[in-house]
Amino acid sequence: MTDQPLDRISEQLGGEAAGRGNPGSPPLHLWHPEFSGDIDIRIERDGSWWHEGERIRRASLVRLFASILRREADGDYYLVTPVEKWRIQVEGFPLQVVDFDVAENDTAGRIITVITNTGQRYLLGRDYPLFLPESNPSLDVGEVPAVGLDHGLAASFSRPAWYRLVEAAEQRDGNTGVESDGLFFPIARA
Repeated sequence: MTDQPLDRISEQLGGEAAGRGNPGSPPLHLWHPEFSGDIDIRIERDGSWWHEGERIRRASLVRLFASILRREADGDYYLVTPVEKWRIQVEGFPLQVVDFDVAENDTAGRIITVITNTGQRYLLGRDYPLFLPESNPSLDVGEVPAVGLDHGLAASFSRPAWYRLVEAAEQRDGNTGVESDGLFFPIARA
């Protein structure tokens, strides 16, 4: 076993994982290790991951780390394994919606499935709602909506995905928004 936290995390997990509803989802809700400390990992606003000032370029490693990321009640983000918990820095939201699919369903009507920068897919609906972030200068997320995800996480829309979402929007009762899984989600403040 190595003394480097990044290597230990990889060894403990022994492979790739994804998010709830995605194959290989780790049971983060069952893991409650003691705080291990801070690790020099930062997720920038554009969804890029950095370790000790160097960009993490291996997509499989980013997917692995994203699968064990959670935001806790203190507002901080942690990489969590069964035996370690490392605090990291996140600018804005940790994930980005880079694309989405729209399908029609006989029972639920229009279904929008968002795709994150880590390849995870989430059905926009009750479990994964679209929301308008509160105005918060520390987030600097502007007026672009985000999607609530598992473990206290959220994904903001990349610029191209946001433009596509605006094109898919409709007007209802004076609100601009999109419908998915029987729910209407405003994409702008009235």
